[in-house]
Amino acid sequence: MRYLIIAFTITISLLVNSCGVYNFTGRSEINAKTFQVNYFQNNAELIEPGIERTFTLELQDIIQNQTNLNLVSQGGELLYEGEIVEYRITPMTATADQRAAQNRLTIAVNVRFVNKNKEDDNFEKRFSFYYDFDANQQLVGSQLSSALDVIFERITQDVFNESLAKW
Repeated sequence: MRYLIIAFTITISLLVNSCGVYNFTGRSEINAKTFQVNYFQNNAELIEPGIERTFTLELQDIIQNQTNLNLVSQGGELLYEGEIVEYRITPMTATADQRAAQNRLTIAVNVRFVNKNKEDDNFEKRFSFYYDFDANQQLVGSQLSSALDVIFERITQDVFNESLAKW
C-alpha cells in the first residue's frame, strides 16, 4: 500500500509540473500588456475603397481574440503598421474560346512589427493571399465581402503567427 501511495504522488507531481509551461500559441509568455495597430494605408495600384479600414479592424480583432493584450491608440508595447501594396485581379483558367473561366483576386500587405520590449522580434514582411472566383461574376457586394473575409482571415492569422505565435 505504501508503494502505491508513493507511485501515485510521483505521478501526480510529474503531471502538474509538465503542464505548467504550456500555452496554446506554442510560444513562451508574451512580455507585453498593450498593442497598437496603426491605420494601414491602401497604396495598391488598383484601389478598392474601404479595404484598408477592414484590414486594420480585422488585425485588431484577431489579436484581441487570441491574446489578453489591451488595444491602445498610442504608446503600445507591440506596434503593427504598414500598407496594402497589392490588389490585383488576374485570369487563372481559360475556356476553349480563349476567354477567362476563372479569375483570382490577390491582396498583399506589407507589415512592420515592433516589439518595444524585445527588439529581436521586430520584422518587416509582406503577407499575401488570394481568392478564386468565376469569371462570369462581378466582384462586388456579397461576392467581394466573401473574398475579403477569406483573404484577410488568412493574412491576419499569418501576421499573428509571425509576430506572436512564432509558428
